[in-house]
Parts: sequence; C-alpha cells; structure tokens
Amino acid sequence: MANLGERLKLLRKEKGLKQVEMAKQFNQSPRAYQYYEAGTRHPEYDHLLALADFFNVSLDYLVGRSETRERQP
Repeated sequence: MANLGERLKLLRKEKGLKQVEMAKQFNQSPRAYQYYEAGTRHPEYDHLLALADFFNVSLDYLVGRSETRERQP
C-alpha cells in the first residue's frame, strides 16, 4: 500500500502540477512540500485535511490506509 508521500506525488502529477505550485497553493515553502513527498516530514492535521479536500479524496486514501479514493458520507 502506498504511503502519504507517494500518494501526494501521484495526485499532484494527475493534476499536472509542480511541487512549487503545490507549495504556493498551501502557503508553504517549496522545500516543506518536497519533504512531504519524500516522507521526511509529515503535514499537520489541518494541512492533511486541506490536501484531502484539494484532491477531493478521503483522508484514509491520502495517508495510505485505503485504496478507495471516494469520501464516505
């Protein structure tokens, strides 16, 4: 099963975005976002929620706990 960094990279590439663009979108330094994709650091809870919302996926999918992208009601 994929981890958070792998999922972030996959979802970002599906949207055709660069790491720098993602960093700007979430008011972070490009290096901070690179750390997330590399798995060196993990975003705080509020950033995780914002990323899940941005990509329109469930939090479980984003962090690698599920293969189901859709959010459950």
